[in-house]
Amino acid sequence: MNEPQNGPVSGALIWCPFPDEEAALSAIHMLLDEKLIACGNVLPGMTSVFVWNGARDTAREVGMLLKTNADLLDRAIARLVELHPYDEPAVLGWRCDAGAPGTLAWLAGII
Repeated sequence: MNEPQNGPVSGALIWCPFPDEEAALSAIHMLLDEKLIACGNVLPGMTSVFVWNGARDTAREVGMLLKTNADLLDRAIARLVELHPYDEPAVLGWRCDAGAPGTLAWLAGII
C-alpha cells in the first residue's frame, strides 16, 4: 500500500447533486481519468428542495457520491467544481474517520 510521508492513507468522500445522470457520469469519468477519485456512484431520482438567492425551489436531480483518499480531497473538490454545469454547485467533502483495510488500500492506489 502506498503511504504518504504523513502516514497511512485515509479515505474521503464527496457529495454533490447534479442536474442529470449524463452530466454526473461525465464528471466521474473525467475525475477517474485524472486519478482524483477511485469510484463514483450516481444515485438517480432525487428531489431537492432548497433556498437559493432568497427563493425556495424544487428540482429533480441525481446525487453523486465519490470515493477518494484524504490527500486528494481538496484537489478533487476543486476539479469537480470546474467540471460541474451549475454556476455554484453544492459540493461537500469530508475525511473518513475509519474504513475497512481493503478499502483504504484501494484508495491508496489512486496516488
